Amino acid sequence: MKMYLISDNVDTLTGMRLAGVDGVVVHEKDELRRTIESAMEDESVGIILLTERLGREFPELLDEIKLERSMPLLIEIPDRHGTGRKKDFITSYVNEAIGLKL
Repeated sequence: MKMYLISDNVDTLTGMRLAGVDGVVVHEKDELRRTIESAMEDESVGIILLTERLGREFPELLDEIKLERSMPLLIEIPDRHGTGRKKDFITSYVNEAIGLKL
């Protein structure tokens, strides 16, 4: 199985290509939908990586796809601007999940 990147910027795509991951740059919702559908048709793709910015801009599209399909796995990754999450997001996640304060 291979990974496929859908990015909103060329820098992230270039870095991932250096690591051996193919992908494309998209900016519009329709373009994103077509690209995801195309990647899902390729049975060799097991993981689709998306930049967090695309996840923030089009959450309804990604949620719809995640609910309908189990494969490939959609994963949001930070881009060159860093993550949009708080610095303690892992600790907060654990606190919310199990109710244990770390």
